[in-house]
Amino acid sequence: MKIFYWVTERRNCSTVQESDSLVVCDVDPELKEKLKKFRFRKETNNAAIMMKVDKDRQLVVLEEEFQDISPEELRSELPERQPRYPIYSYKYVHDDGRVSYPLCFIFSSPVGCKPEQQMMYAGSKNRLVQAAELTKVFEIRSTDDLTEQWLKERLAFFR
Repeated sequence: MKIFYWVTERRNCSTVQESDSLVVCDVDPELKEKLKKFRFRKETNNAAIMMKVDKDRQLVVLEEEFQDISPEELRSELPERQPRYPIYSYKYVHDDGRVSYPLCFIFSSPVGCKPEQQMMYAGSKNRLVQAAELTKVFEIRSTDDLTEQWLKERLAFFR
């Protein structure tokens, strides 16, 4: 059985089979290249890539890049009433002293967003996570949730 989701313009949209992965927008090819470079970066500082959905082109695109950014600074860059997809490269010091640099995908979908936006972002999330080849995927419903303590609690699960 196939379930079809129709969007007014279907330029970069896909149909969905009976699964949990609703796909609405494709990932911009330039962004895919940027994500690959970001994944293999050599720097040891915290950094982030902020992505958004370009509604007109129906693509997930790069919005901005950040270097030497703390979780709290990243939080201040997130819109309070619009969804965003930050990917955060975080210097994580484990309890035993080891240091790792996990890539964290954070789906920010604040309460109060337009339902159309929430659906478009939620539906495009899985394709973006797959394109970026990420395993640490988190979601926040309020920008206030994004703190260093919150991030450390989530990352502790992946020891």
